Amino acid sequence: MSQGNSPIRRKLIVVGNGMAAGRMLEELFARVPDGFDVTIFGAEPRVNYDRIMLSPVLSGEKAYTDIIIHDDAWYMRHRIDLRRGDKIIAIDRTAKTVTASSGAQLIYDTLVLATGSDPFVIPVPGNDLPGVVTYRDLDDVEKMLLAAERGGKAVVIGGGLLGLEAAAGLALRGMETTVVHLMPILMERQLDQNAAYLLQKAIERRGIQVLTSANTSAILGESGVTGVQLADGRVLDADLVVMAVGIRPNATLARSAGLAVKRGVIVDDMLRTDDPDIYAVGECVEHRGQCYGLVAPLYEMAKVLAATLANESTLGYSGSVTATKLKVTGVDLFSAGDFSEGDENDEVVLRDPARGIYKRVILRSGQIVGAVLYGDTGDGPWYFDLIRSQADVAEMRETLIFGQAFQGGATLDPVAAVAALSDDAEICGCNGVRKGRIVEAITAQGLTTLDSVRSVTKASASCGQCTGKVEALLAATLGAGYPGGGRKPMCKCTDLTHDEVRGFIGTKGLKSVPAVMQELGWKTSCGCPSCRPALNYYLLAAWPGDYRDDPQSRYINERVHANIQKDGTFSVVPRMWGGLTTPDELRAIADVADRFKIPVVKVTGGQRIDLLGVRKEDLPAVWAQLNAAGMVSGQAYAKGLRTVKTCVGKEWCRFGTQDSTGLGVKLERLMCGSWTPAKVKLAVSGCPRNCAEATVKDIGVICVDSGYDIHIAGAAGLHVRATDLLGHVDTEEEALEVCAAVLQAYREQAVYLDRLYKWVETVGLETVRKTIMDDLGERRALYDRFLTSQRAVRKDPWAERVAGQELHEFTPLLKLNAVPLPALQD
Repeated sequence: MSQGNSPIRRKLIVVGNGMAAGRMLEELFARVPDGFDVTIFGAEPRVNYDRIMLSPVLSGEKAYTDIIIHDDAWYMRHRIDLRRGDKIIAIDRTAKTVTASSGAQLIYDTLVLATGSDPFVIPVPGNDLPGVVTYRDLDDVEKMLLAAERGGKAVVIGGGLLGLEAAAGLALRGMETTVVHLMPILMERQLDQNAAYLLQKAIERRGIQVLTSANTSAILGESGVTGVQLADGRVLDADLVVMAVGIRPNATLARSAGLAVKRGVIVDDMLRTDDPDIYAVGECVEHRGQCYGLVAPLYEMAKVLAATLANESTLGYSGSVTATKLKVTGVDLFSAGDFSEGDENDEVVLRDPARGIYKRVILRSGQIVGAVLYGDTGDGPWYFDLIRSQADVAEMRETLIFGQAFQGGATLDPVAAVAALSDDAEICGCNGVRKGRIVEAITAQGLTTLDSVRSVTKASASCGQCTGKVEALLAATLGAGYPGGGRKPMCKCTDLTHDEVRGFIGTKGLKSVPAVMQELGWKTSCGCPSCRPALNYYLLAAWPGDYRDDPQSRYINERVHANIQKDGTFSVVPRMWGGLTTPDELRAIADVADRFKIPVVKVTGGQRIDLLGVRKEDLPAVWAQLNAAGMVSGQAYAKGLRTVKTCVGKEWCRFGTQDSTGLGVKLERLMCGSWTPAKVKLAVSGCPRNCAEATVKDIGVICVDSGYDIHIAGAAGLHVRATDLLGHVDTEEEALEVCAAVLQAYREQAVYLDRLYKWVETVGLETVRKTIMDDLGERRALYDRFLTSQRAVRKDPWAERVAGQELHEFTPLLKLNAVPLPALQD
């Protein structure tokens, strides 16, 4: 049907702006891009975000911006009228209108209810006191974060999935946390007693007290929460109480409109209510007597509803088998299907107490009906696929518990294992993405990278635990055409990647190399030359005020503060701030060269003087004499700042526009001593003629008449790369702040030994520009963290030791505290 040349666009109103509604609209737009005029009413004043990722936001692993599913541009691109913070309060089914709390009244052709669920609040005295929060949306998380800033004690009522994730997040935020659970075991709906026992031990090892078989009788306090009283008389002190005891479908609007409602809004297999123009999807739905609170069923419903609205043929929604994974960093847990006791059940169990592994697979009539995995969950998707397909596994029973890799008499590598899964196998539980969807996207759209698969399918875009399987699918689908090569472990000592290790250091509060190796299951006793320097750097970057730099985890050049040469002697390079020197410094260098018979004295490309051919045994005395003359190391060996090259600038050059030498000195004094993933070189050119070659440095500043152009990500070594323009600032103070913020972001995010340009290629120039140039608050936060780290470097006792000690302990940075450093006042 059409009017003229334009198709009639049906008026579609969606009540709710959550994950189910968002996925339904994605599927609908893919089928009929111009079929509907869409209006969304959302109770929250935000765009659609990933509620599954609230726990990483609470723990500090992610920020709100990291979990946005649909940004403002997405709504604009699809011409969606998004009504934020405006709830629908009434439906007139006869007039086919909805009325919002703002007073707006709109007509619909089709109405979709996606009102989600409400958290259950136990009916005890004090449940409405200030300090009592539920755990359902970002507002709840922000309340918990505010409470955590004040410190104190938190009580989480409920030992299910959400309760444990909340408790873990609050504990990581520094609160003394207790979990109160009514049932005898944690997560009783998803776990058996053995897995629950292991889980409780893991939770308690995090410093969280767990009370099971504990019934809450009252929440205490007058103007705010002060405690929780249990039915047995015990009182737990509390500054914050989190209710995480379950959810119930939000069917209030549907019920008031006269739609059929039991526990949730009753729908048929096409997600249609008993009104032919009204549909429902998500947690508010009751289908065949079942209500679902996990994302995979919601996304299955969304796909069916989109097909229905697009008038496509569909088999409809027939219900879901669900699987559960706990999103607490460092706790591996998977549960799926029915694992209740029964005479007709056959079970296969594997226990490995030393490794903390427990696996139980339940069979009935030769088929898997349930699986519980703790400590090693890699085969979870395979078991889940067998449960869903109701496959006959009788012939593989003897090896079933050892997982997919041991079937058929041969061991499968990860690529072969994921390739052997059925197209219906779920790969990404967070976003309900199945293998067939990923393979179809790879082949149809020519995807070749993990990021492109994430962008198109959402697989591995949330918690990231399925990243390895997605990469294996890329490798299996593309074969030799896949450039990624799969996950790259940090080294032979661990199966974890650099990013995973760095994440665990922060989330688990690991503050020493032995702690990292013990908690993350290192395969060797002391690490290796590849991982120890990386761990030392990651710990130094994560805990600048707490972690003590380990000299023995540094390379030889860093330990002796000189570069070893091919003949076994060393090269000593004192620092010359911004390329400037004085007659006294030159005399000191000449005296050292004479005294120690140093055969070669050379001017370097970084505007410094290099003393070549120093014997190892002379290094302490060489540095002692240079230190006495006021000179510190130029750190020509460092995974850190090396030089800031400058031209003479406007003070001497007729083309100069700014004081490039002065800015170079300030930058070098500001950044001196800052350890980074790889070497860092800067330059400041006084005009666009660029005599200091700033456009091939990690960070370069080009002075112009109106201020300073900041460039990043250059290189002039084996890989020659011109810089990218990051942005322009007007003042010298802004230039210092921007350069330090870039360096801090690089320090916090890059893989050890990756140069700055590799980091920019990984995260994207636009991301860096948005963070540093557009978000002034984030730039200031990065700058402040940089200053905090620099203060820790200046106060490190290791940097204040004097000559005469063992060579590996000696450092030529002992006068660093006396160096005036801009903006580093306490």
